[in-house]
Amino acid sequence: MSRHCQLTGRVPGFGRAISHSHVRIPRRFDPNIQRRRVYVPSLGRTVRLRLSAKGLKLLDRIGPDAAVARMRARGEKV
Repeated sequence: MSRHCQLTGRVPGFGRAISHSHVRIPRRFDPNIQRRRVYVPSLGRTVRLRLSAKGLKLLDRIGPDAAVARMRARGEKV
């Protein structure tokens, strides 16, 4: 499973870790992905979502119906 948020579209970032001796090593910055089950009244059922921590806050703010509408607009399957 790829580490991306279904709501915000947040994906891993890439960069370099620099050690004490200043050797640069490639590394990956993964988003904080959480799996949640959310009841969506417009669908009349619960859906499983992979959301980042910021996506969870956004879900609380806009509600599940608007969140599902945004995901479908982006082409995510819900």
